[in-house]
Amino acid sequence: MLALTLEDFMVELNEGSIKNVGPTNKSATVKMFDVESAEAREFGDKRVKLVFEDKDGSEVQVSLFPEDVKKIADDIETLEAESPVFD
Repeated sequence: MLALTLEDFMVELNEGSIKNVGPTNKSATVKMFDVESAEAREFGDKRVKLVFEDKDGSEVQVSLFPEDVKKIADDIETLEAESPVFD
């Protein structure tokens, strides 16, 4: 399941073209639950792309620098050692 929340979001649709309307204070939050597949792969020459897909074919891609990926890997190791999630 993919949940997408858009804040202060308005666009103009004119003859098939989408154009931003209003100030540039827009934000979005994406949440994906029940992930069916997840993978990591190279993205360019300096980043890692994490790709998550649910059973409906919705996909979320996240591009991170290697130091951020290492931080997440450390967080997972800590969870493995301390959290009942991994029991």
